[in-house]
Amino acid sequence: MRKHNTIGFLNGAIAAASYGTNPLFALPLYAGGIGVNSVLFYRYAFALLIYGVWLKFVKKVSLKITFREFVPLFFLGLFFSLSSLTLFEAFKYIEAGIACTILFIYPLLVALIMTIFFKEKITKTVIFSIVLTFAGIVMLYHGKTGAPLNIHGVSVVLLSALLYALYIVGVKNIKTVNHIKTDKLSFYVMLFGLIVYVYNLKFCTQLQIITEPKLWLCALALALFPTIISLETLTISIKLIGSTTTAILGALEPLTAIFFGVVFFHEQLTLRICAGVGLILAGVFLIITRKRSQTQKA
Repeated sequence: MRKHNTIGFLNGAIAAASYGTNPLFALPLYAGGIGVNSVLFYRYAFALLIYGVWLKFVKKVSLKITFREFVPLFFLGLFFSLSSLTLFEAFKYIEAGIACTILFIYPLLVALIMTIFFKEKITKTVIFSIVLTFAGIVMLYHGKTGAPLNIHGVSVVLLSALLYALYIVGVKNIKTVNHIKTDKLSFYVMLFGLIVYVYNLKFCTQLQIITEPKLWLCALALALFPTIISLETLTISIKLIGSTTTAILGALEPLTAIFFGVVFFHEQLTLRICAGVGLILAGVFLIITRKRSQTQKA
């Protein structure tokens, strides 16, 4: 059991840290002149190809689905994909580390959606968590040299968090997809998510071709680390230590993004930014630990 816990924690940490590498591989592609839709097309297409081969020929997973499963999977894929699109779009307006930190409010949005639409009782803990989180966002509102962050960029990140929250709520509450295995669900989410970029790129007629070997490596790494590796290790972690503990390890996502932003892209890390990050993570931890406590009592 202890060995399983160790493996679970390790995979959870790898899942969170690998997802936090999004800006590390996306920003060089931007600098090379590749647009958001083209970057995400390469990410989803490469991930889908590699992951599909892995599932079909290595894990021997059947990819058959029914029409009843097709419809919700299609919309879940759109939500997930549009969440990626808005996050990557935000990288053009605000620092990547801060964008990924603001994105991490999605557990709070999940709590609010469940309260409003599924009649879950909202507690003082939830309210206090929301206050802490938005206080943290306010502290992050001033970016480089004390200048206010781009309001459009902040709004786009908040939209990304909302879309991801809707995706999570859908996965948990749509009965027709509850029985689908995680890896199979992930495959179809990527498949239907790819449609967004095929459409945005006018059926690939506007797809920007990558010409530099370094940028091809970035595109492949984007498909591998924050997509395939993150999905696989996340699944292992959830099975071994549960979704709640895995979610707590998700705090490594914004911290990893900030680390890479500071080390590789010379983004600022001030005391105020650290305090803002701390407030956001504290608010999220309150929600997660509250749910963990409820699970243990049950």
